[in-house]
Amino acid sequence: MITQSTISCPHCGHKETEEMPIDACQWYYECKLCHTLLHPLAGDCCVFCSYGTFPCPLKQQDHSCCT
Repeated sequence: MITQSTISCPHCGHKETEEMPIDACQWYYECKLCHTLLHPLAGDCCVFCSYGTFPCPLKQQDHSCCT
């Protein structure tokens, strides 16, 4: 299981590698450069699934995310 993912801000392009929670989805992430608050895109369970290089650990394990 991969527990780190690099989030790319769609507004300013800043990238930051973050540790993902292994037992929960993260619904919000504030870009450290432009301070835009990111939310998951429609159909995604968390910001890592929407903007990260790897999906969240729950999705990696084929668990039902955030239901």
